[in-house]
Amino acid sequence: MKTIRGLLVLLACFVSTIAGTAQCKTVADLIITDANIWTGDDARPRAHAVAVFGDRILAVGSDADVEGLRGPSTRMIDAGGKLLLPGFNDAHVHFVSGGSQLDSVQLNDATRIDEFVQRIAAQAKKTPKGEWIQGGDWDETKWPGSPLPTKELIDPVTANNPVFLSRYDGHSSLANSVALKLAGITAQTPDPPGGSIVHDAQGNPTGDLKDAATDLVAKVIPPPSHDQLMRAVRRALGHAASVGVTSVQNMDPDYADIAVYAELLQAGELTTRIYAAPLITQVDDQVKIGIRHAFGGPYLRIGAVKAFADGSLGSRTAYFFEPFLDEPGNHGLLSDEMQPLSLMRDRMRSADAAGIQICTHAIGDQAISMILDLYTEVVKAHGLADRRLRIEHAQHMATKDFDRFAQLNVIASVQPYHAIDDGRWAEARIGHDRASRTYAFRTFLDHGVHLAFGTDWDVAPLNPMLGLYAAVTRATLDGKNPNGWFPEQKLTVEESVRAYTMGSAYAEFQEKEKGSITRGKLADMVILSDDIFSIDPVKIRDVKVLKTIVGGKVVWDVARKPQYAAEP
Repeated sequence: MKTIRGLLVLLACFVSTIAGTAQCKTVADLIITDANIWTGDDARPRAHAVAVFGDRILAVGSDADVEGLRGPSTRMIDAGGKLLLPGFNDAHVHFVSGGSQLDSVQLNDATRIDEFVQRIAAQAKKTPKGEWIQGGDWDETKWPGSPLPTKELIDPVTANNPVFLSRYDGHSSLANSVALKLAGITAQTPDPPGGSIVHDAQGNPTGDLKDAATDLVAKVIPPPSHDQLMRAVRRALGHAASVGVTSVQNMDPDYADIAVYAELLQAGELTTRIYAAPLITQVDDQVKIGIRHAFGGPYLRIGAVKAFADGSLGSRTAYFFEPFLDEPGNHGLLSDEMQPLSLMRDRMRSADAAGIQICTHAIGDQAISMILDLYTEVVKAHGLADRRLRIEHAQHMATKDFDRFAQLNVIASVQPYHAIDDGRWAEARIGHDRASRTYAFRTFLDHGVHLAFGTDWDVAPLNPMLGLYAAVTRATLDGKNPNGWFPEQKLTVEESVRAYTMGSAYAEFQEKEKGSITRGKLADMVILSDDIFSIDPVKIRDVKVLKTIVGGKVVWDVARKPQYAAEP
């Protein structure tokens, strides 16, 4: 009701202004003054003040322009000259697992195997007997020699608990012997389609499971309780607010996750806007009830599906035309959803015929090419439409496919932080030539492709400052490329912010509702500690969020930090 009321007032003000019969006498609920505003709106790129009525932007301009909208009940915020931006919209997250990871064992920054084991041992000591230990986000490339972990490393410290710890890319997981036994995985267990069980020299499973093989263990893990889900989502909401993320596009959530979002929405506790894209394997559920893209309200919408074409570069399961340099017989893995290919084709056609948006994970160049082939078939089958097909990650492109991206109006939903992470070791796996078309953000823009920025949280940090830093500097995390890894692919700060705001809004059919500070749009904004457009780009990663505003409400204020218990 508040949204409808706000829109009606804005319309009345607009009509009266155009007619010249009266001035708008609406009293703003919130006014922000003395701000350095980058609006993202080409019609008015810069401003100094913004007024909000309800959950919508009422006016944008100078301090004097909004002064007449001030009333006795108006809340005033003096930005002190700080930079004010549209709220960040993360185009690709795993929201519940991200929230859960905040309270799980943290392995991503473990730089030695003994440290990896010690952290797991500490987690096991505080975990009740028989309860699963999950999370982790380990990264063996940070260890000397980069050996894959094995069950033998962790069995001695986890005898009382089943363990299933994911690699940071989500395409490989480590199970201990207890978990393997519960899943019935032995030396005789065959690889499932789209997956791989890693074996030692004696033919025994090492505990490392790749892609579809992880499902063998996942299916025996009890689903989280309602209370566990609620706790994870609340943690995720608090963390999102603390880093200025006002909208997220949640890839492959369970239905139970969406139910918790709806419950929190009804209770008025949903402080991040969520667009949910369940797995394409469940497409018939949305088709049956007539759901179409971007169905729902300002805080919670569905109408998209997430598909998988292949694995990841880190797990050597991304699907390439040519083999990995360090594994000459390995081209990667097509996902089980692509086997047979006709099954994916049928699901995509079903989704598109029903008006449901398709978002497909594709990382290797051959996987990307195959998805573009399937998208071409979908367009031919159903004709031209504003369908906004997406490829998630789009990491390693074949030269021939940049033009096809643009011709099909496919959105490149990309994660800049992955570039400075993978850039530490990518060339050793795929060579310089293929790496030159990896995370090719500038080439995408030069071809007229829509970019939408995200993080893949909890695979990478949710903090948008790290993503902006990565896109602008391309300085790898190991410090070996201070001038940028393939620096010709760098973006400007403005291009990067636009991809993180309007680009992501476009990717979810919401560019008329959010993504810029424009009169009539949702009042989602962030105030930053520093002007990212003028400081040394290297310092962007250290910039903090001072305030996060969603729908005109302050959901994060660094000055009142102790009350935001959800921040990690």
